Amino acid sequence: MLNYKSHFAFFAFLLTFIIASSGWAGGNDLQIPDPFFDQDDFKQFSREAGIALSYAPLAPAEPLGITGFDIGLEVTAANISDEAGYWKKLFVDGNPPNYLPIPKLHIQKGLPFNVDLGLIYSQIPDSNIALIGGEVKWALLEGSTVTPAAAIRANYTRLLGVSDIDLETYGVDVSVSKGFAFLTPYAGLGQVWIRTQENSNLVTLENENLNETKGFVGVKTTFLLFSLVAEAAYANISTYSLRANVSF
Repeated sequence: MLNYKSHFAFFAFLLTFIIASSGWAGGNDLQIPDPFFDQDDFKQFSREAGIALSYAPLAPAEPLGITGFDIGLEVTAANISDEAGYWKKLFVDGNPPNYLPIPKLHIQKGLPFNVDLGLIYSQIPDSNIALIGGEVKWALLEGSTVTPAAAIRANYTRLLGVSDIDLETYGVDVSVSKGFAFLTPYAGLGQVWIRTQENSNLVTLENENLNETKGFVGVKTTFLLFSLVAEAAYANISTYSLRANVSF
């Protein structure tokens, strides 16, 4: 059986992994320094960045309960089209990573009536890329040892720190999950609405309003007060996330 020391050791190991992973983006500020960045570039960037920065649930459908509280660290790796011209133009050094890593602090609190609230914050080290977001999830079916849980979620994210670009996403999804001992697999499907606006002095581009369907699958593993969640999401690009939580 895992004790508290082993919980802390593994949590510290994952934190080190997240910090090391985020170093892939070191020195890579996002801005529009290229006057040849055109409307099609902006649309393609908006579509991929919107999915990369959209809300990742990283939680089963079942509610936390009125006393439930999860706080964790996570990292999302987004498989962007790093060879595409629009990414090369936007990264100051012209060398975007194969996977854009997004480390986050993620907090969730259970409320009455099977409602959970969630908040995320991200700041990619050595870059101007930051992110905030939140969710409201309602479990229509609480789930039991026999029956699955089902939930609907509304979420929001907003890009911060990038003065040349405003980006925000709105999302709605439905998900189901079923626990088996210490494992709880889950799956969901939703829609993401992406809104972007450029603020550069070099170009004049129209705002982009896009929407994408996003599916996701994941599994939560629980050990006493510690849990580990892995999730993969699929839309116009794929994202892969890992989260470590301490629960109270």
